[in-house]
Amino acid sequence: MMDQWQKLKQDMKQAAKDLGIDAIGVASPDPFVTLKERLIRHRELGRESGFEPTDDLDRRTDPSLLFDRPQSIIAIAVAYSSKLENPPKSTEGARRGIFSRASWGTDYHVVLRDRMSKLEEWLRERVPDLRAESMVDTGELSDRAVAERAGIGFSAKNSFIINPELGTWIYLGEMITNLPLPPDEPITEQCGECTKCLDACPTGALVGPGELNAQQCVSFLSQTKTTLSDHHMRKIGNRLYGCDTCQIVCPINRGKNWTHHEDMRPDPELVKPLLIPLLSLSNKEFKAQYGHMSGSWRGKKPIQRNAVIALGNFKDESAVPALIKVLHDDPREVLRATAAWALGRIGTEEAVQALHGALEREKDEEAIAYIEQALDEASGKEGK
Repeated sequence: MMDQWQKLKQDMKQAAKDLGIDAIGVASPDPFVTLKERLIRHRELGRESGFEPTDDLDRRTDPSLLFDRPQSIIAIAVAYSSKLENPPKSTEGARRGIFSRASWGTDYHVVLRDRMSKLEEWLRERVPDLRAESMVDTGELSDRAVAERAGIGFSAKNSFIINPELGTWIYLGEMITNLPLPPDEPITEQCGECTKCLDACPTGALVGPGELNAQQCVSFLSQTKTTLSDHHMRKIGNRLYGCDTCQIVCPINRGKNWTHHEDMRPDPELVKPLLIPLLSLSNKEFKAQYGHMSGSWRGKKPIQRNAVIALGNFKDESAVPALIKVLHDDPREVLRATAAWALGRIGTEEAVQALHGALEREKDEEAIAYIEQALDEASGKEGK
């Protein structure tokens, strides 16, 4: 006769789709010893992003420090879209930026909390004395380490979890429980000799298979609030939030696009927005338009800075008046410095005049340095 916990697990897997969950698995609650060793090395090499949930590596790798007498961890995956239907075109005079796919549609924290809540309710109906704690991205455990152990997918060279059916286009969450559910078997790694993700990384942040230097990752850089180097700004391109390059080039992701979740369908105009209007958004307008997206979590400053960078990379002369307004009027030094860089990239006579005018008025040392560099860049164009 089938063990009651084995049966509960089997029933849970069959119910998953009705709960809005695309993949579900069970992991043991044992400490993540190998992960801890990797995190220690990661820290010693200075590769942390600074966005980690805690500095305490024990709490990030030992479920028993987060939950009294854990018996199992349930891992879930929810698939999201990777393609836009009828995407708006970025054209001269109407240039657009792009949010990474993980930020399309409703904030995935909201989506996963909804799915976790439904799953917990389903379990409680069957086990009234259930104890459970759900985590989504901001929890202390590594979503990817739990998903790997639970058989959701394998840890790929691009450091994402790849589900053989769904690819990397999945949100991950987990629930620590007091239920002695039998664990699933991990999936064998399937990257083979492929190194497309490592070769395509814009900044070389993927320093080896599954080894990410977050300090160099475009996704991390796009979420910072400081000024960026010339090298990094050129690499950002027109990305407003995040970077999908290492996922786009992955052969396993080819042709995979998931649109079956109504609450997660992206609005093409929001996820690929016009750049110039972004520069003048108030906090209230930004929250109203983008507050439901996970890409808004750092506020409007990084998005606006990245919009300025994108306009500089497009070298679109029609953007010069808007960039001059930022250079002259924006109270934030980072935005003024970045606008100077963008105007230097465009290099028209109007841009150069504005840079000279700004140099006379600017008080911030970093902004002055960027204005001077921009003038050097523009004069280099004139000499060609």
